[in-house]
Amino acid sequence: MVAIAVIIFLILIFLFMAIKILNEYERAVIFRLGRVIQPKGPGLIILIPIVDRMVRVSLRTVAMDVPPQDVITRDNVSVKVNAVIYFRVMDPIKAVIEVETYLYATSQLAQTTLRSVCGQSELDDLLSEREKINVELQEILDRQTDPWGVKVSAVEVKHIDLPSEMQRAIARQAEAERERRAKVIAAEGEFQASSRLQEAAAIISKEPMALQLRFLQTLAEVATERNSTTIFPVPIDLVAPFVKSSKE
Repeated sequence: MVAIAVIIFLILIFLFMAIKILNEYERAVIFRLGRVIQPKGPGLIILIPIVDRMVRVSLRTVAMDVPPQDVITRDNVSVKVNAVIYFRVMDPIKAVIEVETYLYATSQLAQTTLRSVCGQSELDDLLSEREKINVELQEILDRQTDPWGVKVSAVEVKHIDLPSEMQRAIARQAEAERERRAKVIAAEGEFQASSRLQEAAAIISKEPMALQLRFLQTLAEVATERNSTTIFPVPIDLVAPFVKSSKE
């Protein structure tokens, strides 16, 4: 009975060591006597105890925060920039044998690349052309992580922390720009109004009756808007026809 119990115990240990279950998003990189073989999974896989060693690799997309980096821009402004990168393992074997820890290596590479790219840009470009910087970061990181079997799908600059004095300077600049636009719009309106008045004056100078009609229209508007008595001088040209007819 003792021998049977020992055999059953050894079989259970063998099964525990030999049978592994991998999820759909996982792959197993198997080292058999130190040599790598084709990755296995997902599902149920069987290993040879003592001979095989398994390393699990996840194929899901990883979202990794890049800690804030102190950056001096090309126009000598000190800022802090942080970002997030999205990447996934495309080749499990390369991710295990080409780099010691691909997560740590990708994080460190992202930090140095973020400092390098942002340091080559001016502050205005860093604030206004963020999409261009994101694309440049993604291309550089993807090219450098490709030998590790890692695909960088996107990089997004999350936040740019400016010094307080620089924030005040940018606020003053934005306010000055708004005032400039307001003055330009007002000047354009004055120009258009003066052009219309000039056209109207030219028309009225050619047609004297138009001036009289405008005068009568103004009288009608004043009469409807105000209840007080208003005295207007009547142009002699307006009553001249009536005076002429009475003399006849």
